[in-house]
Amino acid sequence: MEIIENKDQLIRYFEAGSKSSDRWGIGTEHEQFLFLRDRLERAAYGGTHGIAEIMQYMQKADGWKPVTESGNIIALRKNGASITIEPGGQFELSGSNFKTVHETNRETRLHFDMLKNICKEFGVGSLCLGFDPLSTREQVPWMPKKRYEYMRNYMPTRGTLGLDMMTRTACIQVNLDYGNEQDMVKKMRVAQAFQPVITAIFANSPFTEGKPNGYLSYRARVWDDTDPDRCGFLPLVFEEGFGFERWVDYLLDVPMYFIYRDGEYLSSGNITFRQFLNGEHELKPTMEDWDTHVSTVFPDVRLKRFIELRGADAGCINHIVALSALWVGLMYDEQSLEEAWSIASQWNLENLKEIRSQVPKLGLRSQSGNLNMLQISREVVRMASEGLTRRAKLLGIEDEGCYLHPVKRIVDSGITQAEQLLEKYHTLWKQDVSELIKDCPGTNDK
Repeated sequence: MEIIENKDQLIRYFEAGSKSSDRWGIGTEHEQFLFLRDRLERAAYGGTHGIAEIMQYMQKADGWKPVTESGNIIALRKNGASITIEPGGQFELSGSNFKTVHETNRETRLHFDMLKNICKEFGVGSLCLGFDPLSTREQVPWMPKKRYEYMRNYMPTRGTLGLDMMTRTACIQVNLDYGNEQDMVKKMRVAQAFQPVITAIFANSPFTEGKPNGYLSYRARVWDDTDPDRCGFLPLVFEEGFGFERWVDYLLDVPMYFIYRDGEYLSSGNITFRQFLNGEHELKPTMEDWDTHVSTVFPDVRLKRFIELRGADAGCINHIVALSALWVGLMYDEQSLEEAWSIASQWNLENLKEIRSQVPKLGLRSQSGNLNMLQISREVVRMASEGLTRRAKLLGIEDEGCYLHPVKRIVDSGITQAEQLLEKYHTLWKQDVSELIKDCPGTNDK
């Protein structure tokens, strides 16, 4: 284990993520809720038709390699991809690192084909929403991971909805690369500025415990009351002088969840990583500790050795791929990236914070000062589409803009997935949210 002697090691950790543009990849992660169809209950870890049994089935049927903890299968790995279980059993695919969105599309469809077979075999339904529409917090089963035990005990000390975040939310996430520190700064700024736009476009969590909850993205609302130390909007990325060192300073002052040693999770005593570095714990900090700590902050946009874009509610196949296409078109084309920053750099920071706070309830109808969310969303989709067209010519590939059709429909109409679901709730479903699970198993293209 490499002992941390000074802050320069932590800065170099992020510098090492820099890649030339020909090595930039696209990573996509997405989660679903698994429900027992006969009882409309979330699938537990153990027992008949439980998640452990499902993962064992995948291991035998599709060649996935198991990852275990204390004898329990907690993840599967294959060809650079992994399947993991979130605290409440949310089923997550962390896809392979690809060069094009076309490959992401193929991987996503193969995953959902596999999921469809599992649903038939085990009598479960896969539901792609940002928040569990039926279960109470108490009804959700917990997965047997030690890391989650620490988080479960810690969350209620920092916010009122942290346990809901862990067990009742699901998202789509896109991971993109940066070329150097300057490129990272520009991408982080564009990502933070436009993240509320993405949340609005992909709003898809209007139900809680069987009824409308008054939000279009309740998942986004939950994150705002989870942990102010490690979640939410990051004004620091817009500050003059922001870079790798400033990001390290931010992370150093976040309290640690735990320390991992020799396969065991140990108490950190709730000290910050800076205190850990200054010798306020009996153990010496290692780069492995730093790597773990970096993974336990959850802002709108997270810098690791790549940039995580974390703001979208879970959705079905076409929306998963659309999110990847949208961010790739915005971030991996220099002209689109420059145009996006030239627009965002003119915005008033307080207006940006205000419009972000409105998005969970109002979605594309959010507005603050001269910021109109619907207008901005149309500009974002336009910039991404034009960026993908230029990228296709540069790389000699088929235009990935074809995957933007679902979001084009949303921004053209101004009607989000959440609002479409609410309309069905009041008409077709006759105010019975369980129809959602019966009609949308999460394995279709809608």
